[in-house]
Amino acid sequence: MFQRKHNITAFIICILGVSLNILLSLSVGALGLPLHLDTVGTVAVAVMGGYLPGVVVGFITNFVKCLTDPGSLYYGVLNVLIAIAAAGLASRGWHKKIRGLAGMIAVFTLIGGGLGTLIPWFMEGLTFDAESLSGVLYGTGFFSQGTAHILSSIIMDLPDKAITVLLAALILRIIPEKLYSYFTFTAWRQQPTEETDSKGKVKVRILSLQTKFLLVLGFSLLIVSMAAIGIGSAVYNKTVVKDHTRIAQGTARIAASVLDGDRIEEFLEKGHGAEGYDEVQHLLEEIRGSSTDIEFLYVYQIREDGCHVVFDVETQEVPAFEIGSVVPFDDELGDNVTALLRGEKIDPVITYDSYGHLLTAYEPVYDSDGRCVCYAAADVDMEKLNILKHSFHTETVTVFLTFFFLICVFVIWLADYNLILPINAIMRGMDQMSQASDTQERMDEDVKMFRLLDIHTGDEVENLYRSACRMTKNQAEHMRSIRRLSDSTAKMQDGLIITIADIVESRDSDTGAHVQKTAAYVKIIVEGLRKKGYYAEKINAKFISDVVRSAPLHDVGKINIPDEVLNKPGKLTDEEYEIMKTHTTAGKKIMENAISTVEGDNYLKEARNMAAYHHERWDGKGYPEGIHGEVIPLSARIMAVADVFDALTSPRVYKPAFPLEKALSIIEEGKGTQFDPKCVEVFMDSLDEVKVILQKYNRDM
Repeated sequence: MFQRKHNITAFIICILGVSLNILLSLSVGALGLPLHLDTVGTVAVAVMGGYLPGVVVGFITNFVKCLTDPGSLYYGVLNVLIAIAAAGLASRGWHKKIRGLAGMIAVFTLIGGGLGTLIPWFMEGLTFDAESLSGVLYGTGFFSQGTAHILSSIIMDLPDKAITVLLAALILRIIPEKLYSYFTFTAWRQQPTEETDSKGKVKVRILSLQTKFLLVLGFSLLIVSMAAIGIGSAVYNKTVVKDHTRIAQGTARIAASVLDGDRIEEFLEKGHGAEGYDEVQHLLEEIRGSSTDIEFLYVYQIREDGCHVVFDVETQEVPAFEIGSVVPFDDELGDNVTALLRGEKIDPVITYDSYGHLLTAYEPVYDSDGRCVCYAAADVDMEKLNILKHSFHTETVTVFLTFFFLICVFVIWLADYNLILPINAIMRGMDQMSQASDTQERMDEDVKMFRLLDIHTGDEVENLYRSACRMTKNQAEHMRSIRRLSDSTAKMQDGLIITIADIVESRDSDTGAHVQKTAAYVKIIVEGLRKKGYYAEKINAKFISDVVRSAPLHDVGKINIPDEVLNKPGKLTDEEYEIMKTHTTAGKKIMENAISTVEGDNYLKEARNMAAYHHERWDGKGYPEGIHGEVIPLSARIMAVADVFDALTSPRVYKPAFPLEKALSIIEEGKGTQFDPKCVEVFMDSLDEVKVILQKYNRDM
């Protein structure tokens, strides 16, 4: 019901757009203004409703106008192109900025004035007088005729498009933008979502399905139309030549009928002095004037030395030959000269000489003895026929392009709602499901949202959607079972870790909840790094879980350190210190042995990294291997900050706990030398959380 009301609203807007175009066009016509203003509604509707409503308004506008002005149909392609341009530019926000509006004026002017001037040019040829703007530009000597013609048309069209854009902008300012969504046609075959409301555009590797669809459609239409236009043009060309051949033959035949063959010699000898010559000349002039298709009409007597002029009807462009003058045979007559000399009938001849590109029909004139004494000839200007053919081709192409753009926009609109948007929605849902591994609740919610799409195209796409619904539901149930098993396993593993850590800690009389505090600091640092986007390629939910869960094992190697070294109340000797340093390599070995018993990737790898390298330094002066910078595993760099801070703020048998400010200053001093600068940065940014941990475990601070 909503969709139906939506489309009714869009249809009403289209009718209003067409009405506005017609009303403004009639108004400026009645006022005699050199404007059209027949695209104001087109631009406004295209900006508000998109491609299809804009194209519909542009197409219908010119269809209505052609009822009184048939020539308007051929300019429909311009209105449609302006609609497409307006919708495309509006999608980029051009209509919201002054610079964008100026750009729209320029684009529309190039379409209306640039492309628009080519239509009459191809239909009627390039004609302009010296007093017109194109004539003035051509007269400057800087421009060719064609360039001057196009440039003048663009200049003349600029005010029209400027006023059009300003009026459209005024309409857009009056109508709230939140209503624009009601001005577009919809044909949803699914429940719209935020993504599909924006036409569901997705990134593709090479070409989108929509682009491929448009290419196939456009290529198919072009091939079919080119074949149709080619065949139509060939038939039209043949018909035009055939019709004008008949006109030339008929005119020559009529001209021959008014001639008295017995008096041709007298007319040739005396000319205007012969009785009745002027009357025959006048008749021939009327015969020529009766048809606009006849360029020249004349009567020649054919002799060996050439064509002797008996009558020649003068035209405005070409003066008549003098009576009795001899016109040489045209080379293109060829074998027809022999036939003419014998007084035989010949087929019409097409020649190209100094008089132009002509189709000539010859009709013999006989005397009372049946002897051919001369020929009446009628010429048709083939250049005029070419203009007719160009006009036909232009009309055909412009009308085709109008329907081509209309069909393309309409078919793409149908394909969007019936194919592309549903497929993109399925793809998004499947991608979201594949990434919904954080929590079972999120996965269940994604399954629910996926089912709410309710795609109902009634074809293979709907079948695909139904299959995907079943698959995602089954996947969610499988993941639920896996998570239950994983949770049980994780709890058992965490219990073992805490047990091992407690065993190690119980040997050290001075740690004071060291493993709990360092694990808490590690969590603060790693989550801070993630929030700031640091090491994004490394830090994900699994990494955070692995690091936090395995943090208690960072000192597991101390299980190998003798009690007299581990719990010595004073400063360690060099030998004792070297023994203490071996807790890193011992911890690494213990973790590697544990890892070797478990197949596949597991969180103990981060436990190994922290146990082995949490005493390495950013500047490479740490132990056991002296590695530096980002070569040190990230989990170990995080643990280094947490471990040192806890050591500073906790009492030891050989020192009291440092005040918080002193501990923080030491950590800050080690930034970039002992510690990863980013780890120190996020630690310092999270002091409120750090203080909570300190207050929980160190009551006296």
